Amino acid sequence: MKIMFNVQHPAWVHQFHHILETEAAQGNEILTLVSEKDGDTALLKNYGIPYVLCSKSTGKNVIEKGFLFLGLTFRFLWEAWKFKPDIFIGRDSPMMAIAAWLTGKPHLIYEDTEVAKFALRICSRLSTKILTPRTFLTDLGPRQERVDTYKELFYLHPSVFTPDAQKLRDVGFNPDEPYLLVRFVAFNASHDIGIKVMSDEEKIALVNRLSKYGRVYVSSEGPVPDELKDKLLKTPYHLIHHVLAFAQLVFSEGATIASEAAVLGVHALYVNTIQSGSTREQSERYGLLYCFHDPDERFRQAADKAVELLETPHLVEMGQAKRRKLLEEKVDINGYFMREMERLAKAGRKSK
Repeated sequence: MKIMFNVQHPAWVHQFHHILETEAAQGNEILTLVSEKDGDTALLKNYGIPYVLCSKSTGKNVIEKGFLFLGLTFRFLWEAWKFKPDIFIGRDSPMMAIAAWLTGKPHLIYEDTEVAKFALRICSRLSTKILTPRTFLTDLGPRQERVDTYKELFYLHPSVFTPDAQKLRDVGFNPDEPYLLVRFVAFNASHDIGIKVMSDEEKIALVNRLSKYGRVYVSSEGPVPDELKDKLLKTPYHLIHHVLAFAQLVFSEGATIASEAAVLGVHALYVNTIQSGSTREQSERYGLLYCFHDPDERFRQAADKAVELLETPHLVEMGQAKRRKLLEEKVDINGYFMREMERLAKAGRKSK
C-alpha cells in the first residue's frame, strides 16, 4: 500500500507518527509532504520519518495563506501523480482533498477542530471519510463518522505512550520538583484572526502569580517578554508530553496542549475564545479541563481558577483517578484508523 500524508503543524506529527511507523514497518510506502511550522520538521527527523518540504511557512495572513493554498494544491497534485498513492490520509488539508479527488483516490482524515471552516467545507465535499470525535459540534454530512475518542489518544493512549521521568532527567530537566507549564500561542492561524491576545504585562503578571506554587516553565510559539526568557522550556520538543505528564497544572491558550494534559490526567486550563466538543466534554464529563472563553475576562478568570486548583489537596491523585475513567470509556483510535485505511485503499474512491 502506498500512503500520502501531509503535515502543517507539529500536532499532526504527534497524532500520526505511530501509524506511519507501523505502516512503514509492514513494508508500506509513505510520502510525507510538509509545510514548516513550529518545529514540525524537527519532530519528523526525531521520529525518523522521511519527508518532502513543500513550503517554509503556513502563511501569516489571509493573503499569504491564499497564495500558499494555490501553490500547495498544485504541488500536492504533482507529487501524487509521481507517487501514485493508494490512499491519502491526515487532517483537514483542503489541498490533499483536492489532490485525492483529482487523482481518484480515497482520502481519510481525522479532525477535531470545528473552527477550521474553510478546510472542512472542502473536505466535507471531496474527502472520502472524515472521522471526528463523538462530541464534534459540527455536522459535516454523510462523509462524517463519529468515534468516541480524542485526537490526543492517537499518541498518548497507554498502548503507545508511557511517561518517563528518566528521559527528562537525562536532558537536565527535574521532573521531581513541583512545576507548572504555561503555554502561549501565536494566534496566526486563519481561525485566530481578530482574537484578543494577552499583553506582555498580563503574561508577566500571570507567571509571577503562579510562581508562588512551584516553578513555572513557559512554552511559546512566539517571542516572550525579556522578563520571561529565563523561564522558557528548553527540553527537546519531542519530550513535551513527558513534561506535561509530571506537571502539577497546565495553563494553555492552545486547545491541543490543554487536551493533552487532560488525557494524561493533569488538570489544565484552556484559555481561548474558540470552543470545541472535545474540550467541552473533558471539562463537563471528566473534570480535567477548565475552559475560559470570555473575550475580555478569560485571562483573569483562568488565573483565579489556577490558584484555586493549586491550593486543592491531592490535586495530582485526583487527576489520575479522573484519567482512569476517561480511558475506560474511549476508543484506542490507532488500530481503528489503520483498519479504515486498509479497507478504503482496497475499496477505492467510491467507498465510505
